Amino acid sequence: MARPWEADTETGFKRRLGKSPQELGHTTDNPDCPDIWELDNGDVAVIGRDLTATLGRRLPPGVSVGEDERLVVIPRSMMIAARPDIPRV
Repeated sequence: MARPWEADTETGFKRRLGKSPQELGHTTDNPDCPDIWELDNGDVAVIGRDLTATLGRRLPPGVSVGEDERLVVIPRSMMIAARPDIPRV
């Protein structure tokens, strides 16, 4: 059975949501920086730490991580900084 939503592997990156990890002090300019991006198709890409193995064992009831998915964590301040860039609808 097909899923109602699939990630578009052909889309591109449109714009950063919020501030850069450098502006927020979450990086030392290494390539492993947390980030949030709006994609050309309107979906959102999140770059963060993969905590699937640890936090994935403690998910609330009714929540699951698919075999091709990862539980990713970003700093709270990064999500707050992105709030003005996230459309309400």
